[in-house]
Formats: sequence, structure tokens, C-alpha cells
Amino acid sequence: MNSKVASEGSKFDIVKWLVVVLLIAVGVVGNSLYSDQSLLYRVIALLVLAGVAGFVAFQTEKGRAFFTLFKEAKNEIRKVVWPTRQETLQTTAMVVVVVLLIGLFLWGLDSLLAWMVSSAIG
Repeated sequence: MNSKVASEGSKFDIVKWLVVVLLIAVGVVGNSLYSDQSLLYRVIALLVLAGVAGFVAFQTEKGRAFFTLFKEAKNEIRKVVWPTRQETLQTTAMVVVVVLLIGLFLWGLDSLLAWMVSSAIG
């Protein structure tokens, strides 16, 4: 019984995805056909079509799974321990100092090798 319900849902999902693709195609073709119209109207129309296509896409199983994943990711972000302002500034300062030191070292090495090659070549 469950497999029958799942297969019916997947059949409807295929129709929903076809509607999404059709809406996107209408947006692309309509945008090129009405290129002489105001950009504001075309953008509004594309946003409306994108909203409708997104709404239809979220009605599918994969759309619901994506929305659930998005909510879970949002909850995980809340659990992250973010560094304080002082820690961020100290880490940034250390990175800048290391980059400058490595840059100076590579500049010196390049200058030494250039001097050695120019001395060898004459």
C-alpha cells in the first residue's frame, strides 16, 4: 500500500516539476520577447514567475526535503560558537603579519636568485 502511495506521489511530482520547468521557460522566452518593455515590468514578471515556480517546487517531495534541510541547517548555525570581536581581530592581525613575513621572505629569495642568475649569466 505504501509503495502505491509513493508511486502516485512521484507521478504527481513529475507533473509538478514539469510545471516548474514550463514556468521557467515562459519567463525566459517572455523576457526575450518583451525586451522592448520596461525593465521594471520584466523583472517584476520574472520575480512573480520565480515565486510561483518555487512554490510549486516546494510542494514536491524533494522540495519538502530541501526545506527541511534548510531549517535544520538554520538550527545548526544557531549552535555555532562564534568568535568574539577581540578574537577575530587578533586572528586577523596574526594572518596579516604572517602574510607580510612570507611575502618579505619570498621577495628576498627572488632577489637573491635573480642576483645569482644575473651573476652567472654575466
